Amino acid sequence: MKVHADLCVIPIGAGVSVGEYIAECQKVLDEAGLEHRMHAYGTNIEGEWDEVMAAVKRCHERVHAMGAPRISTSLKLGTRTDREQSLQDKIDSVRSKLDQR
Repeated sequence: MKVHADLCVIPIGAGVSVGEYIAECQKVLDEAGLEHRMHAYGTNIEGEWDEVMAAVKRCHERVHAMGAPRISTSLKLGTRTDREQSLQDKIDSVRSKLDQR
């Protein structure tokens, strides 16, 4: 099953700046071959359910291995069975509606 995810990983007890930890998660997603787009407060991911969930787990494993003793993660998921839809399709749909104004 295809899934769209919005992932926000927050290392706790790792200091104020968390950019190096987020960069490591981006590497995990690259290595997994998943389509993803980072934004200011997280990352949108699309792919097969099991592959996305495995990558989220690897993000946790790698961030812990970097020394973060705790991680708080927010994960929003969306699936649909009526048709194929990419993250870009969703963005394009809203932009087209804005263009009609």
